Amino acid sequence: MKKKIFLTIGILALIALAGRVWFHYNWHRMPGIMANIKYPTGPNQPVIWQDGPTNRTSEKPNVIVILVDDMGFNEVSSYGGGMGNGQFKTPNIDQLAADGVLCKNGYATTAVCAASRASLLTGRYSTRFGFEFTPTSKGFGKLLAEMNEGNDPPLIYDTAVDERLPPTTEMGLPPSELILPELLKPQGYHSVHIGKWHLGATEKFKPTNQGFDESLWLESGGFFLSEDDPNVVNAKLPFDPIDKFLWANLPFAVRHNDSDRFEPDGHMTDYFTDNAVKVIEKNKNQPFFLYLAYWAVHTPLQALKSDYDKLDYIDDHVERVQAAMVMTVDRGVGKIRQALKDNGIADNTIIIFTCDNGAPHYVGLPDVNKPYRGWKLSLFEGGIHVPFIVNYPDSIPAGQVYDGRVSNIDIFATAGALAGATLPTDRKMDGTNMLPYLMGAKAGVPSRPLFTKNGTFSQIIQNDWKLLWDQQQQKKWLFDLKNDPTEQNNLIDQNAQKTNELNTLLTSFLAEQAKPLWEAALSSPVHIDKHLNEPKTKEDEFSYWLN
Repeated sequence: MKKKIFLTIGILALIALAGRVWFHYNWHRMPGIMANIKYPTGPNQPVIWQDGPTNRTSEKPNVIVILVDDMGFNEVSSYGGGMGNGQFKTPNIDQLAADGVLCKNGYATTAVCAASRASLLTGRYSTRFGFEFTPTSKGFGKLLAEMNEGNDPPLIYDTAVDERLPPTTEMGLPPSELILPELLKPQGYHSVHIGKWHLGATEKFKPTNQGFDESLWLESGGFFLSEDDPNVVNAKLPFDPIDKFLWANLPFAVRHNDSDRFEPDGHMTDYFTDNAVKVIEKNKNQPFFLYLAYWAVHTPLQALKSDYDKLDYIDDHVERVQAAMVMTVDRGVGKIRQALKDNGIADNTIIIFTCDNGAPHYVGLPDVNKPYRGWKLSLFEGGIHVPFIVNYPDSIPAGQVYDGRVSNIDIFATAGALAGATLPTDRKMDGTNMLPYLMGAKAGVPSRPLFTKNGTFSQIIQNDWKLLWDQQQQKKWLFDLKNDPTEQNNLIDQNAQKTNELNTLLTSFLAEQAKPLWEAALSSPVHIDKHLNEPKTKEDEFSYWLN
């Protein structure tokens, strides 16, 4: 009897030890395991889009916003195109610009995904309603801090803040905010969202409960194809702890309206494009708003093998996969334009092509935001200076180039004006109808500042001058963007008058912002001039980003 007891105890001890060993090496996989148990992914199912009217109901213009995720300024050949030593091209995006207006100074409102999207859809700085930080679950900050142990400077993790975080089910775009489809609906618009959402996944935050009539949506991220699909080429980034987390936890899944999760039937980017084409066909006889928010070219880096194979002139594997992902987006732009032509509505459709922020340092590629300094998660130009192209054949002559500053925050007011909508007067609106400037009807540029606030890091651009303020380091930078667009010369000690002028404006702006809806448990140093896989020195400049 005693032998059986000791044997049982021994077996249980071995099981416990094996469990501890497994957990030690695989604890970062637990979020994905738990999510798959709670929200299992079903097989592909057909997406049935609503039928539009058989006869044209209105001559109001259609509005298409194509938002790319994490695309760098230098990844589009219209803007310099440095991938593959300049050999890689984006012909469809380039043609979109050639047939419309290429904005040389396009800006995202901030340097991270979710808050940028909240600003785009509301026409307001998202900090005005407390959407300041990326929705993250408890423990995520701790996970990243532990994965980055030994770094100098270190990540700053606040346990007390982490414990106070609300559940992610309570993190999202407040339903009290008026977003673009809600502005357009009274004007007879049918609004469709396709792609990444990242503004909340529970019932009250879903796209179809925030004004969209239909949505094929990705909650916040996922695989582009199954990791072992024969048609995929993967590029993993062993130096990036976030990449390790993504590969361990992401699903390959989407949702249609209120459906459960199911698998797409091809590479995510092409899948979204093909469904966008179907939406255009269904709605050709009524004014529509299509918000096509690609998940590409965000990590995990996964390209179609057929695209990857065409780029054998690119030696670096990661760059080649990244370029192939850009190629898929470029192909999508071409298909969207062809669908508009095929359905006879190209001349009555405005297309706005832009990005949510600059390319990140954690992909380990040096020139993706060239010529600008900085990355995603920094407020230097590389983090917020993004491609911005507007194509509107009825009103914008082909081949225009606009030098003034235009922001994603202007899309709300611009689309609203086109539709004949009245902007809300019960709240502070920050965007400007840019169409008169882009068409040449108004000379010059709008005399308004561009702001960003991320916790203790903020910036203002006013009349070609830019001030950045990192309160954690008690450091400021002042740049003359007209003469120094790539932010090489910090004039903070040479121009006290301009510093004080911008500091007054920035301080006033910061005082207007709402208390964040949730706090940030992690403060991460982001080196301005070096990507994640480069050796650092103590002389390197960095700024802190809160998340």
